[in-house]
Amino acid sequence: MSTLRPTRTSAAVAAALALTLSLAACGADTEDTGSTPTQQETTTMAPEETDAMEGGDMSAVMPMGTGDPFADARTAAQHMPETAATLAAGFAAALDIPGEVDSDAAALRATMTSLLQEHVYLAGIAVATGYTTGLDSPEFEAAAATLDVNSVALADAVGSLAGDEQRDAFLALWREHIGYFVDYAAAAAEGDDAGKEAALEDLQAYTQDAGAFFEEVSGGELPAADIAASLEMHVSTLSAAIDDLAAGSPEAYASLREAAGHVGEGAAVISAGLATATEMSGDPADEASTLRADMTALLQEHVYLAGVTVFTAYTTEGGTESDAFMAAAEVLDANTVALADAVGSLAGPEQGEAFIGLWREHIGYFVDYAVAISTGDTEAADMALTELDAYRGEAGAFFEEISGGELPADAVAEGLAMHVQTLAGAIDSLNAALVQGS
Repeated sequence: MSTLRPTRTSAAVAAALALTLSLAACGADTEDTGSTPTQQETTTMAPEETDAMEGGDMSAVMPMGTGDPFADARTAAQHMPETAATLAAGFAAALDIPGEVDSDAAALRATMTSLLQEHVYLAGIAVATGYTTGLDSPEFEAAAATLDVNSVALADAVGSLAGDEQRDAFLALWREHIGYFVDYAAAAAEGDDAGKEAALEDLQAYTQDAGAFFEEVSGGELPAADIAASLEMHVSTLSAAIDDLAAGSPEAYASLREAAGHVGEGAAVISAGLATATEMSGDPADEASTLRADMTALLQEHVYLAGVTVFTAYTTEGGTESDAFMAAAEVLDANTVALADAVGSLAGPEQGEAFIGLWREHIGYFVDYAVAISTGDTEAADMALTELDAYRGEAGAFFEEISGGELPADAVAEGLAMHVQTLAGAIDSLNAALVQGS
């Protein structure tokens, strides 16, 4: 396997993972569903790193992970919805944005946005893993297990509104459609056009079944034909991304982002229908709810695109100098620009420019860490963590300023400590699985 090489390209894009995961870290627990092996959270910092940091309190940024890169990536990503809620609340209060950030309906829309977007990215990561290590490999099984954790979480969200019986029905239906996508991926890898067509026919039938399901659980608020049409777009966009992954096309990353972006629209529609059907408090379409959902999508997407970028660097011949890495980095940077645009739309263009400058400046520290651990350079790894520790204070001051004090600097900096731990731990797990274990 190739290793991540220290280039400014990687510092400018792959570490966007840095700030996003660093912004992410409220303790979102993931449920042990039995789909993945139970693992203990462990500190992954080497003894040499601890010794190098004596004389200064660096415990706040000590990397932590489980050794499972897929579970760790999801843990990091699942911090994002809460982070998005916190940021949206601060901006809504500072700018008197109409609506309710914390209404039940707003929470439902943010949850559906997070889980549906995550489904797409975890499916893409699982397929990419299967193409790299084999669809019968332990690595693919681990990636698929993490995808199934998302499926269970999505079923739980549906069941919390529609009841346990409907929760189980949804989970069975959802798992079935994932199996069809796996069938499609296997056929695409083999150039089996007949197999692809059969999988697409199964997926087409699924869109009808799912449409009928949502119409029933929503009491008609979500017409079957409308849901089926939305799911047909999901099938079309995700299968196109799988085709690009199978062909080794650099367009795969943009295709995957397009597929993930589409489900955000579906989340808005589904949450509106379910909120109406259950007479839920709040409006999932008001400005504050929309801000929360948009921040959720952008921050979580940043995590997954960054993970895909690091994965590509670690598994592609040429590392950060490969065409595949450059393409993944470009898509990741598009998300970075979108996030800066969102900040600028709230705090003004000047602050948007300041944000993207701060973001890109500190992105390099996470990439420096990834480079260092892949090459066994503990001194450089220590230095990257030191820089990230200093960054926490700068980021805290920035958010306090642009929110008019609604986001206190100390609180932001304290939260960022956990984010650095989580992100660095995820990078450690990627390195162990894809570089050191190869």
